[in-house]
Amino acid sequence: MCGIIGIVGKDEVSDRLVEGLRRMEYRGYDSAGLCTVHQGQLVRRRAEGKLFNLVTELASGQAHGHIGIAHTRWATHGAPTAANAHPHATEEVAIVHNGIIENFRQLREALAERGRVFESETDSEVVAHMISERIESGASPQDAVGHVLPQLRGAFALAIAFRSEPGLLIGARLGSPLVIGYGDGETYLGSDALALAPLTQRITYLEEGDWAVITHDGAQIHDGKGNAVSRDVTTSGASAAAIEKGNYRHFMLKEIYEQPTVVAQTLRSYVRQVDQSVALPQIDFDLSKVNRVTIVACGTSYYAAMVAKYWFESFARLPVDIDFASEFRYREPVLEAGGLSLFISQSGETADTLAALRHCKAQGQTIAVVVNVPTSSMAREADLLLPTHAGPEIGVASTKAFTCQLAVLAALATHLAVLRGHMDRAEESEIVDHLLETPAALNAALGHDNEIVAMAHLIAPARDVLYLGRGPDYPLALEGALKLKEISYIHAEGYASGEMKHGPIALIDEDVPVIVLAPSGPLFEKTVSNMHEVRARGGKVVLISDRDGIADAGDGCMAVIEMPKVHPLIVPLVYAVPVQLLAYHVACVKGTDVDQPRNLAKSVTVE
Repeated sequence: MCGIIGIVGKDEVSDRLVEGLRRMEYRGYDSAGLCTVHQGQLVRRRAEGKLFNLVTELASGQAHGHIGIAHTRWATHGAPTAANAHPHATEEVAIVHNGIIENFRQLREALAERGRVFESETDSEVVAHMISERIESGASPQDAVGHVLPQLRGAFALAIAFRSEPGLLIGARLGSPLVIGYGDGETYLGSDALALAPLTQRITYLEEGDWAVITHDGAQIHDGKGNAVSRDVTTSGASAAAIEKGNYRHFMLKEIYEQPTVVAQTLRSYVRQVDQSVALPQIDFDLSKVNRVTIVACGTSYYAAMVAKYWFESFARLPVDIDFASEFRYREPVLEAGGLSLFISQSGETADTLAALRHCKAQGQTIAVVVNVPTSSMAREADLLLPTHAGPEIGVASTKAFTCQLAVLAALATHLAVLRGHMDRAEESEIVDHLLETPAALNAALGHDNEIVAMAHLIAPARDVLYLGRGPDYPLALEGALKLKEISYIHAEGYASGEMKHGPIALIDEDVPVIVLAPSGPLFEKTVSNMHEVRARGGKVVLISDRDGIADAGDGCMAVIEMPKVHPLIVPLVYAVPVQLLAYHVACVKGTDVDQPRNLAKSVTVE
């Protein structure tokens, strides 16, 4: 997910632009650049790779000016080279762009026929040429942008600087987020409030189709039809301190260790300890009348949805469909009248998930969202907003956002069970007790970190790793495999334990570690039986279980990781910790970039 920052300032802006980009490194990127307007010229500096390379570029050639735009690029069209890095520019216009211009080939061909010369392989450059062409023919920046935007198909957040207007930027959004910030005689543009946190707390979120003219005095906002509109100014609450690692080696480790605190914060929003009940935000529809739930998500959020399916069906006896957001609309799903469509997203801006939300809304579904950013596009378009209160998550591999999602979904499942008459007050009180035990159980799980450090070197040499789990532990097996793939680049797969006999067991040999998630309980013996099948074929097993499970089945394992004994409801939250830590420590052994793994972005804002 590319990062954008723009400043119409009173002083030199290049250093502050770089700092703004630094605050967005967590989003993932492979090149960076900035452009300032100085003495009637567009001054552009770009570099492939990390921000350090851009800083080096600036050291050899300063970019002076009191106005500028900057960008971290996650490559879509064109390789991650300096030539493809943003900003893209003509003599008149410089632009930075987050998103995809789907009709760029037709636009580019038409521009080329008219003699425009391109220097990059990107879709974004066409926007700079289209606006420049209008300005060269005598149009004002405002008129040029107003003419070009309706011709663009796809998704975009744009920040545009003009050679002839050294006190003006224009920002626009369609499908990708963009925020305006207000300072003392300065105005800012950013991809999110966190990017602007040290500059201002007063922000406005542009709505779909909005574009804005930014000057020292503020912003004039227009909707997609060109009408002047006003949008609310809010206090962001984003903190620059939130992106500091403190004493931790990586953001990911810091965020793993924050889980007891943020899960407790999240649960406090949904649990009334006075009467041991679950309470949701006020809504103007009757949840008890919901006859089916459709859950849509991507990546780690999808695995949270898989766990939620178990809970909704077993507690509330409510049928649930789940789907990947990237597949959902394209299979023409049948959505029953009276259904609840539930969308799970850390950022609330994931393009596939947002498009699926709008599809369901158009089909008359009631919309609920579980998001970590309560001001996001999904949050603003929902009938029921269920925030996770995880705080900013900087590591690309999701950790605390996942467990907070599970906490919210467990509370929602409990509330639905009560509303539908499948759980009485005594049972609800017992469930609330177990939910409130989660932070302490997470702390206890973190207390076994040293055991995981000690055995990470056993997994690091592997080329393939398998994860096994049953019931709600199966999604945790998938999540563990995903984490290992994301940050250590080891091929890993998660399987339902009983499915091993149906093909994957052919992969087992002495070089394939198998991570088994098997808390003691009703499913334990079945899982252990599958574990023995693995060991009988030379597989090396790492057993993650509680003391009883390890005592029963730990002998002969390559390693064991002990977890606290907890109620089955909160097992997915607690067992998330060891699979996160295992992936983290294996990645450290291998020396990979834990917080910014290759080819990945924090939030995917293009389809």
